[in-house]
Amino acid sequence: MLVLRTIAETRVACKRIRGAGKTLGLVPTMGALHEGHLSLVRAAQASCDVVAVSIFVNPTQFGPKEDFAAYPRTFDQDCRTLEAAGVEVIFAPSAEEMYPPGSSTFVEVEGLSDRLDGASRPGHFRGVATVVAKLLNIFAPDQAYFGQKDAAQVAVLRKMVRDLQFPVHLAVCPTVREPDGLAMSSRNRNLRAEERRQALVLSRALLAAQQQFVSGEHGPGKLLAASLRVLGAEPGVQVDYLRIVDPDTLEDVAEVRSGALVAVAARVGVTRLIDNLLL
Repeated sequence: MLVLRTIAETRVACKRIRGAGKTLGLVPTMGALHEGHLSLVRAAQASCDVVAVSIFVNPTQFGPKEDFAAYPRTFDQDCRTLEAAGVEVIFAPSAEEMYPPGSSTFVEVEGLSDRLDGASRPGHFRGVATVVAKLLNIFAPDQAYFGQKDAAQVAVLRKMVRDLQFPVHLAVCPTVREPDGLAMSSRNRNLRAEERRQALVLSRALLAAQQQFVSGEHGPGKLLAASLRVLGAEPGVQVDYLRIVDPDTLEDVAEVRSGALVAVAARVGVTRLIDNLLL
């Protein structure tokens, strides 16, 4: 397994892979890996000859009062996990490697970038789009793999790929959950025991909307009210947003149809969590 630190050596390695006639799958991550990340690795291995994983806690997608410093970092363990999983290439650059002194160019997907997480975290999706554009430029992968848990990010990146005509397919894989329903997230490591219990209310709230929809209710107000009643049972959970949107445009829907996205973000203690469900 190659562990690469610079863009130049990573480009050389990818050129050799392509020169051997092999397809390349990329799994971008910020490390602190869990089973959700490994499900992306397995999906990539099922479709591509070689799988590369990037590990980079991207500073430009964090606001000044967000958890950049507290974001879990477990690089040595991540490397052991990925080697055991059969990953061939790890790219783990420094911030200075990805953003050289004087860097002032960013990618902004207008419209989508200020919805859902973009509304409450200004500049977040500009940072996401920029770093993913850089990774696609460095690796030139055939496919790049992302999780459905980050549904708003997926919408932003799909539009970026279309607009900038990157020759890559974005593969979106299902959210992986703990047995009790909690969506797997690197930030779950920061939850205390009681907060971990409280966090389960997010998935329960999404299921409440799903149950109402399956029962024939298509009014977004009533579906959201059902979810809010569930969320209200945990006063320690501070809701950032709860919306039902089109999964491609992230705009609120007037009538809920199959495929609509119910998305929630909330703070549990000091930890911000997101979850979603496609009805």
